[in-house]
Amino acid sequence: MFYGLNKFVKNLLPKRLFYRALLIVAIPVIVIQLIITIVFFDSLWIKTNKGMTRALVSEIKTFIEVYNNDNYDKKEITNLFSVYQDLNIEFIQDDKFNYIYDERWFSPIDRTLRRELKSRFGNEEYWFNTTTYKELIDLRIKYQNGYFKFLIPRDRLTSSSARIFGLWITVPALIMVIISLIFLKNQTRPITALAKVAERFGRGEKIEEFKPSGAAEIRQAGFEFDRMRKRILRHLNQRSEMLSGISHDLRTPLTRMKLQTAFIKDKDIAKKLTEDINEMEKMLNEYLQFTSSSFIEKDELFNLSDLIEEIIKKYNNEHISKILSARVYFNGRKSLIRRCINNLIDNALKYGKKVNIELSKKTTNIFIKIGDDGPGIPEKEYENVFKPFYKIDKGRAEAKSSVGLGLSIASDIIRSHGGNIKLEKSSLNGLEVRIFLPV
Repeated sequence: MFYGLNKFVKNLLPKRLFYRALLIVAIPVIVIQLIITIVFFDSLWIKTNKGMTRALVSEIKTFIEVYNNDNYDKKEITNLFSVYQDLNIEFIQDDKFNYIYDERWFSPIDRTLRRELKSRFGNEEYWFNTTTYKELIDLRIKYQNGYFKFLIPRDRLTSSSARIFGLWITVPALIMVIISLIFLKNQTRPITALAKVAERFGRGEKIEEFKPSGAAEIRQAGFEFDRMRKRILRHLNQRSEMLSGISHDLRTPLTRMKLQTAFIKDKDIAKKLTEDINEMEKMLNEYLQFTSSSFIEKDELFNLSDLIEEIIKKYNNEHISKILSARVYFNGRKSLIRRCINNLIDNALKYGKKVNIELSKKTTNIFIKIGDDGPGIPEKEYENVFKPFYKIDKGRAEAKSSVGLGLSIASDIIRSHGGNIKLEKSSLNGLEVRIFLPV
């Protein structure tokens, strides 16, 4: 039960650091504001209004009682109360007066006035309206064959100082929340920048000099990330330079071996040696292709449909079928995507006769499918074949020229673009490679 409640609370909380930090700052301010508001309404607003309303209703009750006394001139009494009690009083004869009023239940003034009128006048008929006039309250009380109409200044029932006090306890809280928003935004901006740089670096993009900013802990994280980035780049450059040197050193004896095979009189032996040399050269090229750095090339926006169409045309193979959506644009490293598609088509043609290529686009993803009618791969080996130099014993690994890098290269390229690559059984009963690229 506790785990379920904890999970429910986590799902309610925002996922981003900025909004979580805002909650930490804003919730205490809101809670304190609510407590102050409740205390304010109970101790100051309601009690003050109650006292002022009670005094006003007492004055009205006194006026009616004096008005009933025949010893006093009624007009003079009305004038005295109008002048000295700030009450605009008028007697209106109306036997059919409607005493049904629409009280605003959410208004403290309406509730307090109704209670005081009921306590003073009991079951006598009365009516009031607090919304018709902006600065006045219309109050009517049944008297004989008509009613008294009292127009009362609103400040007789509510204190303007109480409103000012309520304003002063609300505005500073809002100002503090706004200041907190600005401060939190400045604190989370370096974290967002660091996350974006890490994402770009993970995709293989070239990153200019990164300058950490923000709080000390964020600066330290950014500084350590930058050091790690430089170490990785240095390692990749050293590996590329080393392999370039090795390839240069190996190509020289391979070239000499090719020349020497031309002088061998036994053509069968010469042919076998030539095939071995060509296989060694192909393996060497695949090693270099796998280890070559992709950080040099920059991203560009290109038409993926045209690129795949161009690749298919170069094969000039009638057994390659295609279903391509028109004008599918993608922002990435064009030559790497070309290399990936080439590797997958080569791999499909190596083990099958028919190849089917599909390209489609949805809201947030681009989908590429390359299927063949070859022997396929056991499902348990789907993850293993993406490992460098991995070979399985049957089916697609029987070719001697394969060194187990084709799918590894394709996987590295797709994942460096933030995508994903999976294997499934194709509709041609062979292997199908499915590629997902983010738009």
